[in-house]
Amino acid sequence: MVGGKVKKPGKRGRKPAKIDLKAKLERSRQSARECRARKKLRYQYLEELVSSKERAICALREELEMYKQWCSAMDQGKIPSEIKALLTGDDQKIPQGGSSTKMSKNGKNNISNGQSG
Repeated sequence: MVGGKVKKPGKRGRKPAKIDLKAKLERSRQSARECRARKKLRYQYLEELVSSKERAICALREELEMYKQWCSAMDQGKIPSEIKALLTGDDQKIPQGGSSTKMSKNGKNNISNGQSG
């Protein structure tokens, strides 16, 4: 007894009503639904990202294979027509239209490197 008051054993405060428990359960369910939706969107984003990276890898592999063929032809003493077109600056003769902008950029770099050496 402290100051005329008797302490009651147990928890303090009011006990939650059944309505509060139902509301809490509903909030929990809603939160879980939102979490699953966010997770689904995240996985979709990651799958699209992986897909785009795979396409980029395929394009780079094709470009690498083309450069390997060019090197092989040059080792045999042949100059591929694509390289001739790049060296003469005639961009219209470049076949394999897949990556003409990349090739012309690379061609310009090759030309400037060739002139400096």
